[in-house]
Amino acid sequence: MIKVLIVEDHPIVREGVTTVLERERDIRVAGVAGTVAEGLRLAAKLEPDVVMLDLKLPDAEGVDAVASFARAARAVLIFTAYDGDDDVFGAIRGGAKGYLLKGSPAAEIAEAVRQVHAGESYLSPRIAAKLVGGIVQPGTRARLSAREQGVLRLVAAGLSNRQIAGTLSISERTVKFHVTAIFNKLGADNRAQAVAIAAERGLLSGR
Repeated sequence: MIKVLIVEDHPIVREGVTTVLERERDIRVAGVAGTVAEGLRLAAKLEPDVVMLDLKLPDAEGVDAVASFARAARAVLIFTAYDGDDDVFGAIRGGAKGYLLKGSPAAEIAEAVRQVHAGESYLSPRIAAKLVGGIVQPGTRARLSAREQGVLRLVAAGLSNRQIAGTLSISERTVKFHVTAIFNKLGADNRAQAVAIAAERGLLSGR
């Protein structure tokens, strides 16, 4: 059974998500909170598997609390209406395993919870599309193809090769080819190093 803690300040949203998740046989809502402080207190007490965290809460920005919740639970799944690059990358850098937009279908909400609980990453399709379509610095376009830029941003978002393949509708073998090309062009030895180099050069800024 996957224990979920919902940290959301709007009662109607909390109730709606609770209803959606309680319909699933393998998911149980262990608690709900309306503030970061209350959420952290409940997380320490309940030891949830997944924390569903809104980004805009009365006592603090949720993105600033991601790391604290990540230490208290197996996974943090952002659940918000905000899809700005700063919000997305800030949450991911803080340790969030998934980013889900409010208004997502019930089945998608449940699947996102299952995926982050399983140790995988999850991005709402709209967020994935934004990342793939992001603009990087002009000087880099001669080095990285448009497809490589898209793959790089999904790598930075924490997606596995299999997940990237599914997001872009290409084979996993093709993803591996692109990742290798990115490593070579950036002079990186692994994914973490490639992301670090890309961040340092402003390739993930979206500006």
